Amino acid sequence: MKNFKNSLLFNVSYFFLWIGYFIFARFFFLLFYFEKTKELEFITILKTFLYGIQLDTSFSAYLCIIPFLLIIFSTFINTAIIAKIIKWYSYLLLIFITLLLIIDASLYEAWGVRLDTTLLAYIDTPEVMIASVSTYQMISGILFWFITSYIFIVIFKNIINKNSKKISIKNWLQIPLLLLLTGALIIPIRGGLQEIPVNQSNVYFSSKMFANHAAVNFIWNFSNTITHKTGNKNIYKFFDSETTKNIIHKTRDKLLLSTSDTILNTKKPNVILIIWESLTAKVVGSLNGEPNVTVNLNRLSKEGILFTNFYGNGDRTDKGIPAILSGYYPPPVKRIMRMPNKTRSLPMLPKKMNALGYKTSFYYGGDLNFGNMNTYLRNAEINEIIDGNEFDKKDWNSKWGAFDDVFMKRFADDLTAKQNTPFFKIALTSTSHEPYELNDTYKFGQDSEDNLFRSSHAYTDKVIGKFIAFAKKQDWYRNTLIIIMSDHGHSSPKHEGAYFSPKKFRIPMLWLGGALHKKGIEIDNITSQVDFSYTLLDLLNGDNSEFKFSKNLFNKSENQYAHYTFNKGFGTLSKNGLYLFDYVSKKPILRYGKAAHHLDSLGKAITQNSYQDFLDRK
Repeated sequence: MKNFKNSLLFNVSYFFLWIGYFIFARFFFLLFYFEKTKELEFITILKTFLYGIQLDTSFSAYLCIIPFLLIIFSTFINTAIIAKIIKWYSYLLLIFITLLLIIDASLYEAWGVRLDTTLLAYIDTPEVMIASVSTYQMISGILFWFITSYIFIVIFKNIINKNSKKISIKNWLQIPLLLLLTGALIIPIRGGLQEIPVNQSNVYFSSKMFANHAAVNFIWNFSNTITHKTGNKNIYKFFDSETTKNIIHKTRDKLLLSTSDTILNTKKPNVILIIWESLTAKVVGSLNGEPNVTVNLNRLSKEGILFTNFYGNGDRTDKGIPAILSGYYPPPVKRIMRMPNKTRSLPMLPKKMNALGYKTSFYYGGDLNFGNMNTYLRNAEINEIIDGNEFDKKDWNSKWGAFDDVFMKRFADDLTAKQNTPFFKIALTSTSHEPYELNDTYKFGQDSEDNLFRSSHAYTDKVIGKFIAFAKKQDWYRNTLIIIMSDHGHSSPKHEGAYFSPKKFRIPMLWLGGALHKKGIEIDNITSQVDFSYTLLDLLNGDNSEFKFSKNLFNKSENQYAHYTFNKGFGTLSKNGLYLFDYVSKKPILRYGKAAHHLDSLGKAITQNSYQDFLDRK
């Protein structure tokens, strides 16, 4: 019995070692995001630990299964050997889990969720994920990884050595008791004896999403999303399919036609689409954002058609591109651009422009393997693709590709040459992406992440301003429509309210050029990227029938809406309300306005319908 007590002591102490590690991990996360943590009341901070202990305990129990089984073998195998195996098992786990701890904390600001299977999308191209991290962050992260791993390895080693030495008496009678103890781990793994096992929603306790996210155990979340495959099941189903379609069409069908006179003075203008990396309305003065960041865009906004209530449908480039060019809502978790078998059946704006007689081209100063963009663009049947291989490496920043000034000069130079008209040219910038490396002055300095963000957009704004000045001097300009649009919004600069509020997703879109019949006007319709291709083709008398999620940007109905998705949630808004929903807690994050009830059902119906479409594509 004494030996069983010693074995029991070993198991219990090992179990609590891991709980202690996860308490430290949560403390680290709260310190890492100290500015967000300061916004929480002290009692709320304490509750992140109180509620979070459920998932900490659950994953600690998972990690204890192998050591608990090994202790049983100490009955007939030398305890020193068993202890050595457990130590090395623990060391390797500590090194791996601490690495994921750092990755989780580093990516949360950009992704807005704790670590999940989104990470796996970057396994084959880790350089893309690393590209968002500065050299300083990389070095400090590696140092923290080594130091933290070493400290906990020493702690685990000392405790394991101390308690394993007490397990010395061989007693076969203890085996059934130790097996029973190991089997009992199912209770903390499930979070108790209740019918439904513990999950993320159990630790959601606050109206502030950061507090809920802090309570989530990052490695439990990561492991859970890996092991719980949804297959072809629509996990966003709220209604039967017929009800879903009726909810959507009852609103959408009234928004398909423009209620404005034509905005063009020609039937077949050249079209230039400039997609500006990460530009949020928060720094665009003409959209009531910060006044001194995009001074050129602010000035140009008075010369064309400015969409003042325009939204990105996702929060990453590989979600924004299909929204813009395919009119396709990004699934809340999956990324369709990374799945060639599904993207080849998508409607494609470049393909439709080809059918109208346009010469199509796509320019990007970096690696088109990012997010499988190359395959997507090939499926779009774009005639000419220019990527980072066309630029000298000395003109690249260390992460993403050619600096925007170099990139846009190449774009301008190619436009100087004699063009086959009409043409449709797309340029995707990159320098305003983290870690904001410029070959120019930092207008707002480099003392904070937000000022780095501002400086990078001030730089790209200068580049865009220079390009438009060049374009105005070209013969083709008088018959050209130039569209400037962001690929997605951004969490920087920090905004008040919910992390996934419309403030993060609101982006600029400006139409310029000699082909415009109407200029100097603002369109305040609430619309989004998925409406762009449908509307452009409508103006050009092209076939837009395949863009089944889209509406007309120029329809002035009060029922106009925008719908955006984020990891495990969505936001749907109109002029009459907002409904922001979280699929983990299955509760609204934010809701207001007289249309909130309608936007509730509309948002759920759109998410269900678009995800079913995603599942059905082969």
